[in-house]
Amino acid sequence: MGDDSEYTEITYRVADRIATVALNRPQARNGYTVRMADELAAAFDRADADEDVRVVVLTGEGPDFCVGADLSQGGFDFDAETGPGPEWQEPAGRCSKRIFAMDKPVIAAIHGAAIGGGITITLSADYRLAATDARFGFVFTRRGIYPEGASAWYLPRLVGLGRAVDWMVSGRVFGAEEAHTAGLVHSLHEPGELLDAAYALAADLAANTAPVSVAVTRQLLYRMSGMDSPLPVHELDSKLIGSITRNPDAVEGVLSFLQKRPPEFRLRAGADQPDFLPWRRES
Repeated sequence: MGDDSEYTEITYRVADRIATVALNRPQARNGYTVRMADELAAAFDRADADEDVRVVVLTGEGPDFCVGADLSQGGFDFDAETGPGPEWQEPAGRCSKRIFAMDKPVIAAIHGAAIGGGITITLSADYRLAATDARFGFVFTRRGIYPEGASAWYLPRLVGLGRAVDWMVSGRVFGAEEAHTAGLVHSLHEPGELLDAAYALAADLAANTAPVSVAVTRQLLYRMSGMDSPLPVHELDSKLIGSITRNPDAVEGVLSFLQKRPPEFRLRAGADQPDFLPWRRES
């Protein structure tokens, strides 16, 4: 999806090396649909492939971020009688899985309601900034359904198992202050200042961090922090540190620090990561 006209339920724009992906069904409070899921995945594909994009901001048009699945849209993209095929993937996970695999950092700017899939799609983002009016809810048990978006994996890692059990088993809606105290969101902002804060963070990341270093670091955290032992992490660290003598960004990082100037990193996140990284062999 290379042209904005091909998106009907999101918008996509790039400025100052920052891609903004916005849910765009404000008349339905950005209710989540299968089409929206697929458009989001395509937009993140697009941002990842564009070497001019350094950071992605994910937000929503209108007063709400996303109220969850649009139940008026009539179901899924499979026959209700025969059920899905073995390769079918639930819609929230199509987005959260794509964000997980990103080479670029993703900042979710959340305002108004972020309920069900409206919060689970953001759990794999690197940052979640919230407006003080934001409301959250993992409401699946109150609808007789199940958590999705791999949220049962992400949420305990973000807020601890006890808090995740409380929120998910009760399905209750809670406010921005509780979300911030628990660590679900990184910072709170007045509604009119939320996007400015997200773009300020994005601009700092774009100006001062190395694309390949960011890509490798976020995958190290996601993929290696759950290891039973630190030894395989140290083994991979040793390969990475051993490779920096051939890494021009490492030289530039040191020189720019010593010369007290902004860095000019040249390596590309998509093309220039070390070939020995185990996840680079994934399809």
